[in-house]
Amino acid sequence: MSAITTHVLDTSLGRPAAGVGVTLERREAGRWLELGRGRTDADGRCRDLLPEGTTLQKASYRLTFNSGGYFGSRGAAGFYPYVSIVFEVQEPSVHHHVPLLLSPFGYSTYRGS
Repeated sequence: MSAITTHVLDTSLGRPAAGVGVTLERREAGRWLELGRGRTDADGRCRDLLPEGTTLQKASYRLTFNSGGYFGSRGAAGFYPYVSIVFEVQEPSVHHHVPLLLSPFGYSTYRGS
């Protein structure tokens, strides 16, 4: 499992959001460097954004979710085409789980476990 994982729940349906495109980046020298990308599985989880054995660094990271593509594939309109979550890794040896609660017109996030 990746050192950074995510889980997307579609709160408008009350179930996991499958098929959401996710990109993981790290801030380096004033730019964002892509580290990995994937799609949420049937349970709304993305467990393999980083290659196995990748060590985290103390840095800012960004998860970007293609929420517009997800809602569009369901024939639903949405207000946010993308959701970006920027967070700080202060303890590189600790697993970081960043869930997203998503609806067509709002979202929320928190540090998970």
